[in-house]
Amino acid sequence: MKQSKTHHPPGAAMTPAERRAALGLGGIFAARMLGLFMILPVFSLYAEDLQGYTPALAGLAIGIYGLTQAALQLPFGMLSDRIGRKSVITAGLLIFALGSVVAAMADSLWGVIAGRALQGAGAIAAAVMALAADLTREDHRTKAMAVIGVSIGMAFTLALIAGPVIGTWLGLSGIFWVTAGLAILGLAVLHLYVPSAGIPRLHRDAEPVPGQFLQVLRDRQLLRLDAGILILHLVMTATFVALPLAIRDYGGLTADRHWQVYLGVLVASVLLMAPFVIMAEKHRRMKQVFVGAILALGLAQLGLLGAHDRLLDLVLYMVLYFAAFNILEASLPSLVSKAAPPQSKGTAMGVYSTSQFLGAFLGGASGGWMLQNYGTDGVFGLGAAMAGLWCVLAMTMRSPRYLTSHMIHVGQVSNTEASHLATRLTQITGVAEAVVIVEDGVAYLKVDRKALDEKALEELTATS
Repeated sequence: MKQSKTHHPPGAAMTPAERRAALGLGGIFAARMLGLFMILPVFSLYAEDLQGYTPALAGLAIGIYGLTQAALQLPFGMLSDRIGRKSVITAGLLIFALGSVVAAMADSLWGVIAGRALQGAGAIAAAVMALAADLTREDHRTKAMAVIGVSIGMAFTLALIAGPVIGTWLGLSGIFWVTAGLAILGLAVLHLYVPSAGIPRLHRDAEPVPGQFLQVLRDRQLLRLDAGILILHLVMTATFVALPLAIRDYGGLTADRHWQVYLGVLVASVLLMAPFVIMAEKHRRMKQVFVGAILALGLAQLGLLGAHDRLLDLVLYMVLYFAAFNILEASLPSLVSKAAPPQSKGTAMGVYSTSQFLGAFLGGASGGWMLQNYGTDGVFGLGAAMAGLWCVLAMTMRSPRYLTSHMIHVGQVSNTEASHLATRLTQITGVAEAVVIVEDGVAYLKVDRKALDEKALEELTATS
């Protein structure tokens, strides 16, 4: 077996180019998601002034980006394999900027809907992940993906505070103009800061593989998790159709003060969620924490349904909701990674992401319809019912295996050598699964980090 010249010893630090790739792509992703999310805490308030307003159309405007994002992210990712990652990301950011301009210039709700649909059509998620994989070595790819993941969470948090502030200063159109500016900033970061990659390569840990879709879609454990992220984002988007109105009407706060509520709620929810996230991973209580968070999500929706009298009650249920949301948002990708076959992680995550965006679309559309026909209580009732359905699905899932993905670059091997190497790898303590893909020159493993015999793994790969 020929060892690759690009092999680096485990534990070697990320190179400056890898750090730039992770930070730059994380920044691009964050800028785009910040633009998408900033209207969540304010749109229901400002939409009432647009021509053609109905609550149902306002909900559609909030969620429509999810439909075009879900439809195009995987095709754009596969197109990047052919024409290059930066070309697709550039086109996606330009489409996103165009959508923001269309929405900023619209004076009707239908114009905003068209702009939001265009924003979602700039679907760069899969291409960004693929470029991150191109620019990082196997043993540091998880770190790069974690940076991107953290950037998305930070963008969501910042959006809930920045949206009301910018809306107060510049109005709804100003939020969309700022969003267009963020897309242009993303283009500058892409071309001036993010390193260039060579010829695009397929990375099964980060990209969907068309031939694996059927296998992934037949996996009931993965389907439960896909349904979970769909419901989570359905409930989240529907909640933001009604929540700004509840804060105004039940809490008695004008739009310029909503950011204060979100700031306090988000800080308190992070403090509340942190011990449970640690318990889930460190003490291996993931299923218990996961199901408990779904129950908390449902209880928070029921509480919001009845919190009509005091702002304090509304705030307390918001804290419970966001704590549960953050726990679930952090847990689901980890569960998908644990459940997916080692060579199909990228495909599983692609289906998962598509389900997430579909959930956002369904949440906006159904939340708007419920608001129009049953008021804010109808929206929160929908959220509680969906959480109950999800709880049934989650309680019947198998407890996760506490395994993480690990890759080893093995170079050029024959089919016989690959089979022999996979067998030897699974004999190492702590290696639960091993698949060697000849055309990739990579061994994809599932390992138990607490039990892994890292010395034996290093010795085997060094002598292979």
